[in-house]
Amino acid sequence: MKNFWLVLLFSAALGLARAEVEDDFDDEDIVVEDEEDAVMDDVQVEKVQIDVSYLSPDDNVDFFFMDHFDDVATLGSKWTKSQAKKEGTDESIAKYDGQWEVEALAKDGLPGDTGLVLKSKAKHSAVAAKLKKPFKFDDRMLIVQYEIAFQNGQDCGGGYLKLLSESAGLDLRSVTDKTPYTIMFGPDKCGSDSKFHFIFRHINPKTGEIEEKHCKKIEGKGRQVMEEIFKDKKPHLLRLLVRPDNTFEISIDHTLVNHGTLLDSFTPAVNPPAEIDDPNDSMPSDWDEREKIADPEASKPEEWDESAPKQILDEDAVQPSGWLNDEPDMVPDPEAVKPDDWDVEMDGDWEAPLIDNPACSSAPGCGPWSQPMIDNTAYKGKWFAPMINNPGYKGKWKPAKISNPDYFHDPEPFKMTPLAGIGIELWTMSDSIYFDNILITDSLALADSLAKETYDLKISVIDAMSGNMFRRILDYSNKNPWLYAVYVVLVGLPTVLIITFCCSGSGDKSGTDGKSSLNDPKKTDETQDDDEVVEEEAAEQEEAEEDQDEEGEEDGSEGEEEEGEDEEDEPPTTRSQTRKRRPRKEL
Repeated sequence: MKNFWLVLLFSAALGLARAEVEDDFDDEDIVVEDEEDAVMDDVQVEKVQIDVSYLSPDDNVDFFFMDHFDDVATLGSKWTKSQAKKEGTDESIAKYDGQWEVEALAKDGLPGDTGLVLKSKAKHSAVAAKLKKPFKFDDRMLIVQYEIAFQNGQDCGGGYLKLLSESAGLDLRSVTDKTPYTIMFGPDKCGSDSKFHFIFRHINPKTGEIEEKHCKKIEGKGRQVMEEIFKDKKPHLLRLLVRPDNTFEISIDHTLVNHGTLLDSFTPAVNPPAEIDDPNDSMPSDWDEREKIADPEASKPEEWDESAPKQILDEDAVQPSGWLNDEPDMVPDPEAVKPDDWDVEMDGDWEAPLIDNPACSSAPGCGPWSQPMIDNTAYKGKWFAPMINNPGYKGKWKPAKISNPDYFHDPEPFKMTPLAGIGIELWTMSDSIYFDNILITDSLALADSLAKETYDLKISVIDAMSGNMFRRILDYSNKNPWLYAVYVVLVGLPTVLIITFCCSGSGDKSGTDGKSSLNDPKKTDETQDDDEVVEEEAAEQEEAEEDQDEEGEEDGSEGEEEEGEDEEDEPPTTRSQTRKRRPRKEL
């Protein structure tokens, strides 16, 4: 019965964990077919094919911009390639002539799912599109979401978007790095320097000047997540959320990697300081910043000799016995031969290379001997007066503070320049950069729904194709930490029960009181090997009692004879009948 409950508990825990992990993929219709691919060296290799029902997301919803790139005609109808030239660049590379194509992922793509791919490297490339309707920063949040895959890795270049500012002169055919934008968002890397941009352009309310504000760097575990974008060559989901209360969140693959406020998390700060150092102030001539000074009353002791050398000859040293004064330390190599191509006119006279003198190997030394140098005990070096606290010390001087003439206070930096378009303007040394499912909206539900229909489905197939099921379970568990409690029950409780059942059996009952296992009660009435021993002991005991009766009472009594007859009439004694438990002795 106990084993039944153990199996039942184990099965229930396993079913719960499996159901929760797979719940995230309930909407996926994945059919796995095993097909015979090839037979080589009598080994059958099966290829696993993942068939997924992918449908292009419905774009008949309320959004500001959305493109799933499942229609090849979107490049040319919705997106426009830039025909401009970059200023201040060599003419040979100044033109924006990078090649763009709409195509599927090179590896593990979904049937019917395509994206915008930058095919060129070492070229300026730009493409842009207009929003369905301008986004105005009023009382609604801004959500920017898209997928990116560096299919060939990334050595130097970016994969960011620019949200173009609304203006009367916005021309998509002339998009360059100088085209005004409101927000720039996405990854960038060159060499070992990698970053994740979130830049917004803030307008000074006093002067009207525009200044770029750069978000703080991603640190900690979020940085590890960011670094994977450039390495694993897989699609990644990037999302920026900016709220009207000036807070923002950045997530990668549904993992929050950065957050903060527009007021506190950017450099330079949105609002300048209210006070600044007076540029006309200067330190007074009598201001003393020295904390310590040389003691003016100290003087050098008379016995202090600054001219004494640091080291002197050791007058007690003598030349070791066997020292070879006439032998040099190094001698020409007798086995060296002048190279055949040695040109005296070009290379000069040839000389054999020097080697250690073999005659010195058994001697304490060779060459002229001289006494070694030792430290001079009389050496004290240059004398300096000791340092004391400066009685005239006034501290570190700082200029006086004055009101900042350029000060302003903008409590709502969220209210940026409205958005009218979206652009991808890059210079990269890697090709095949894949963009997909770009969305600009104010609906978090729409962003989640699009991610579920596209990225989540796509990445589940990629994980299944790569056999990375353990990684999926681990990632899902990290998003739902309560699952670890299920794993503890699944593994820990059965282990405890098994150990309890295995170790709770009866052990050796023999103790220090001399009792043996023969005292254990029988579990059966069948004749056992030790029954004969018990019967013999009983017979001997009866004979001893009869002898005692004969010696004590010679005549005997009839009662005793009848008692003896009764004993003879009794059935054979068994072990279970003769065994009597003795009361334990109190210690």
